[in-house]
Amino acid sequence: MKLYNRLSGQVGVVLSSIIFCVTCSCDPDPDPTPNTSIDFETTPEKVQITPGIIDEASGIVPSYSMPGNFWVNQDSGQPNALYLVSKDGKTIKQMTVPGSANRDWEDVAIGPGPNSGVNYLYIADIGNNNAPASPVGVIYRVPEVGDANASFDQNALAKITFSYPDGPRDAESILVDPITKDIFIISKEGQTAGLYRLPFPQSTGETIVAEKVGNVPSLTFATGGNISKDGTEILVRTYLAVYYWKVNAGESIGQTLTKAASKQLLVALEPQGEAVCMDADGKGFYTISEKSNAASVTLNYYKKK
Repeated sequence: MKLYNRLSGQVGVVLSSIIFCVTCSCDPDPDPTPNTSIDFETTPEKVQITPGIIDEASGIVPSYSMPGNFWVNQDSGQPNALYLVSKDGKTIKQMTVPGSANRDWEDVAIGPGPNSGVNYLYIADIGNNNAPASPVGVIYRVPEVGDANASFDQNALAKITFSYPDGPRDAESILVDPITKDIFIISKEGQTAGLYRLPFPQSTGETIVAEKVGNVPSLTFATGGNISKDGTEILVRTYLAVYYWKVNAGESIGQTLTKAASKQLLVALEPQGEAVCMDADGKGFYTISEKSNAASVTLNYYKKK
């Protein structure tokens, strides 16, 4: 495994169809002193999500360009669109990603990319769509828009195609390292969760063979993952639990995830829990579920203690 040196001072790294008034949902400037606790509330603050728009939520990340909002994707059978959701749940806007196709979008990540200073969204078309796993996975990379009334630029959309070194895999979790810009995929398997890496810069002109980094211990049926904006915290969820890793100074994401989780976090039961992310300010994390057979779902926030 090729390891990358990570800065010891990572904590200081720079870190719906409805029209939005973004200024109404923006947070004030975050506290400059991050909360380094690894303890979280076990009873979430819940915000009701009106059913009928994002009933198949599969991934979630905070918007870095529009604080107080989140990007949510839906999986197979849904439009090739991301959904901008305000943290109070009152505003949801569907935003098509032109040039993409939703075979089975299972997760979304946000982080840096080829152009300095640009926030990119990474849409992971990596599921099996209730069929044999595809021999290749696709990740769409597109610059995040900074205005809820703007549109994604098809000319700026990049398609990263990859295969696994050990045969087709079903996967639902993508993570982007904000330090190295590497992309990580965690397979969704009942015995061992494989960890795969697409090192930066990722080719958009040929199929990449992912590097098998190893396995994520004691993790089965991973349904979503996220790395914090400053690169020091990792979350991976299953249908029933959320696992948390603290990234030690000088440690790579691969080294961290191939060790046992720092903590298993207690979370409320959801209809079909698939999505998780740290908040942009690192003060807590969010989950959202597919509706499945429930009447509706909630956006759940677990604050750090």
